[in-house]
Amino acid sequence: MATIKLITNLALIFFLLIATETVWFCRFAEGAKRKIHVADDLDDVVDDEEDEAWKEWGSKKKSTERPEFDPPPDDFSKMDISEMQSEMLKRQFGPVFGFAKLRLGPRRTPEMVSEIAMKWSKVAKTGGIEANFMGVDVSTIMFTMEKGQDTFELKDFILSQPDAYEIKMGDQFFRRPGDPSFDDVFSNYQKERGLEDDKHNEL
Repeated sequence: MATIKLITNLALIFFLLIATETVWFCRFAEGAKRKIHVADDLDDVVDDEEDEAWKEWGSKKKSTERPEFDPPPDDFSKMDISEMQSEMLKRQFGPVFGFAKLRLGPRRTPEMVSEIAMKWSKVAKTGGIEANFMGVDVSTIMFTMEKGQDTFELKDFILSQPDAYEIKMGDQFFRRPGDPSFDDVFSNYQKERGLEDDKHNEL
C-alpha cells in the first residue's frame, strides 16, 4: 500500500514537472513569435546623443585664435645674426623640420635610435607638441612638425632630453648653454679614439 502511494506521489510530481516545463516552453515559443513594430513616422523623435564634442572628436584642431600682431623690428642693423634668426623663428607658421644630434658615448644601433625617436614622439604628444621623430643614422634623429609656431617649445623639449646634444633647424644650431658644437666634440672624440687605437696597435 505504501509503495502504491509512493508511486502515485512520484507520478504526480513527475506529471507536474512535465506540465510546468511544457508551459514554460510554450511561453518561450510565444515570446519568440512576437515582433516589435517601429512606426515609420519618426518626426517627433529627437536624437540629441551627438553633441558638439562628439562631432569634433578625432578631427584636427583648427586654430581659431589669431596670434597678436607682432611686427618684426624696423632696424636689423643693430641685431646680430642669432637675434635675427630668433626673430624669424617667432614668425614661422608653416611646417618645420630639422635634425637632432645625439650625445656621443656608447655605440647605438639603428634599433636603439628608433626607440629613442619613438619615445620622443610619445612624450612630445603628451606635452601637446605635435611632432614626429624618426631615426636617420646612429647619431641623428630627424623631426617634423606641422605647426611652426610651436618651434620654441619643440626646441626646449628636445634639449631637455638626456640623449640630445644639438639641434639644427635650417641654418640655425641650438645646444645647451656652454656646450661646444657637435663637430668639435666629434673631432675630439675621433682623436681620442685614434690615440687609443694607436696604443692598442703598439701592444
